[in-house]
Amino acid sequence: MKSPVAENNEITVAICSYNAAHYLPKLLEALVTQNCPIPFNILIVDNNSTDNTRALVADFAAASRIPVRYVHEPEQGIVFARNRAINESLAGRYIAFIDADELPEEKWLQSAVLSLSNDEVDCVGGRINVSLSSRPHWLSDDLLPFYGQLEHGPHPFRIIDESKPIWSGNVAYNMRLFRSGLLRFDNRYNRKGEGIGGGSDAVMFQQLLKNNCHLMYEPNMSILHLIPESKIKRSYFLKLHFIAGKKSGLYKANPGGKRIFGIPGFMFLQLFKKFFRVIVLYFEQPHAYMREAMNLTYHLGMMRSWAKLKLFLN
Repeated sequence: MKSPVAENNEITVAICSYNAAHYLPKLLEALVTQNCPIPFNILIVDNNSTDNTRALVADFAAASRIPVRYVHEPEQGIVFARNRAINESLAGRYIAFIDADELPEEKWLQSAVLSLSNDEVDCVGGRINVSLSSRPHWLSDDLLPFYGQLEHGPHPFRIIDESKPIWSGNVAYNMRLFRSGLLRFDNRYNRKGEGIGGGSDAVMFQQLLKNNCHLMYEPNMSILHLIPESKIKRSYFLKLHFIAGKKSGLYKANPGGKRIFGIPGFMFLQLFKKFFRVIVLYFEQPHAYMREAMNLTYHLGMMRSWAKLKLFLN
C-alpha cells in the first residue's frame, strides 16, 4: 500500500488507558529504557479515567528523557481510544500499541522497528506471555489464549491467513495504512470502561488480510500481559463468550428458516445438545468442560442478539 513518505522518521508507542494508573509507572519505566534504531515518543490516551492518570503522566513526562504526550479522549471505549492514538500519530512513520497492563521485554521496540523497516511490511505483531497471580485447577493451557497469550514459534514469518493471528495489545503498524482516513478500528466492536470483550482487533486483523496487506510475526517483539485476580474466574470466560456471541449475531449474517421468538428454530436443538455435553463433561472430564461451557454461552449470546433484532424489526 503506497503513500507519501512520513514527515518524521519516528515511532509512537501508544498506550490506551482507563483507570490504569497503578500499572503505568512500571510500564513507562520499561518503555524509556527500550533501545530503538529511530527516535520514539510515548503517547498516553486517557479514556475518561477517574484515577490520577493525568497527574501521574505529567510528573513522569517532566522527568523523562523520552518525549511523553498525554491526550484525553472523551468518547468512551477502547476503539475510540485506539483511533485517537492513530489520529495523533499521523505525522510519524510507525505506531506501536501496548496495553497499560502489559510490560515489554528488552528487544520489543527494536524488533518492531527492524521488522517495519522492510518497506513491504505493513504490520507486525509478536509473542504475548501471560502472568497469573494464581492458577486454579480448571484454568487449562488451552484457555490462556483468551487472556491474549500468543506463541507462533521461534522464527519470524509472513502471516497469510487467520490461523496465525496477532493482537492489538502487541502490534505495530506502518502509518501509511491510516493516512487516507479509510482504515480505522471498527466502533461496532467497542469495549467500554472496565467491560470485557470487544473484538475490534480481530476485525482489524481480518480487514488487513482482506486488503492483502503484508503482515509479519516477530517472536522477539515480546510482551508480558499481567492478569488481575478479578479475571481469574470461570465467570469471566463465560461472560466474554456471551458478549462475543451477541456481537456475532448482531453484525454477521442471520440465517433463514423457521423462527421461534425471532430465533432460528435449529438453534434451540443445538442449545440442548451443547447444554447436555457440558453436563456430561463436568462429571466425566472436569478439566475439559470449560471450553464447552464457553461454546454454550457464545451460542446463548447469538440467540439473544437475534431475539433482540426481532423485537426491533417489529
